[in-house]
Parts: sequence; C-alpha cells; structure tokens
Amino acid sequence: MTQLLLLVHASATDVVVPSPRLRRRRRLPCVHQQLVFAFPYQQTRRPRRCRPEHPQAAVHALALGHLDLADKIAGNFARRTTHPFDDLRQLAVIGLLKAAARFDGTGGRSFRPYARTYANGEITHYLRDHGFAIKVPPSWRDLYASGQKLLREGLSTDALPERLGITVERWREIQEACSITVIALQVDTEATDHYM
Repeated sequence: MTQLLLLVHASATDVVVPSPRLRRRRRLPCVHQQLVFAFPYQQTRRPRRCRPEHPQAAVHALALGHLDLADKIAGNFARRTTHPFDDLRQLAVIGLLKAAARFDGTGGRSFRPYARTYANGEITHYLRDHGFAIKVPPSWRDLYASGQKLLREGLSTDALPERLGITVERWREIQEACSITVIALQVDTEATDHYM
C-alpha cells in the first residue's frame, strides 16, 4: 500500500500531526504548514543491521556438531581417573576446537577420527601435567589407576600386588607417591605482621 502525503495549508479543522519541533516549543496560533496523512501512518523500518559473522563460526559449528564425541571420551577418562567428568569434558571440547581449526576436509577424510586424537591428547596432556602433586613415572600412574579400579571392583588389598605383577613393597611405594594430596594452609596474619 502506498502512502499519500499531502502538503497543505493547515487550519483548525484539519487533522494535523504536530512535528517534534513544535512539541518542545509553545504552540503558535497562526497558520503553519504541516504534513497531513490521507492513509494510516506506517513507519517504514530500516532493515536490521546484520552482525558480521565470526571468522571462526564454521570451525565452532563443526566442533559443536560432535559434542557427543567429547562426552564419550570424557566419560572414558572419568571412569579411569578421579577427575570430574565436567572438567574432562571441557578439555575434550578444547581438543575438538583445535581439531576443527586444523582439519582439512579435502580427500574424503572423516572428522571424527581426527578429532578423537586431539580430544584424547588434550585430556592426557592435562592429566600428565596436573594429575598428581609430584612428578610420578607414567608406569606408576597406570599401575595406581589399575589398582584403584581393582579395589573398587572388590579385590582384596593382599591380592592386589600379585594381580598387578609387582611386589608388595613396590605397591606401597606407588601408593605413597600417587596418593599425596595438596592442601592449602591458611596464612597466620599475626605471624606475617611480625616479620614485616
């Protein structure tokens, strides 16, 4: 529907739409020119300004399309370690994002096997660097994890070293090295004030 705008000489009997300028000033009794609309007023809307697409939007969409893979990998690691599932899932998603950024789909290769290696690598790097309070050899960490799993399954502590193929003394050594926890001590403010 087209709108018909008429520029007329307005008088007291005409339908007058006051202009914004006149609203602020006092009304003048004299005759002045205004726009009179013959059809209902419809304001034409400008099209919405489109937000520019993020440069990594395709990469993010590819990674987000495979979140089930991150859940699966994080679940596998959560069952084998004492780390919470949500933390491991975040690491797996970071691995998926790295894989999506480096993935080249030419050549008919599938994304899932490529992404699995990155997600597994991200979690294993984290566990290697932050898993224990002190640096423990990887073979000991694996033995400790296997031993904890066997204990959860109900194996007795006496039969555990034999089942793992190590001596009782070695198992105690591994347990001591891997079960160290770090605790934060509160700072005594009186003692620190004394030294200052």
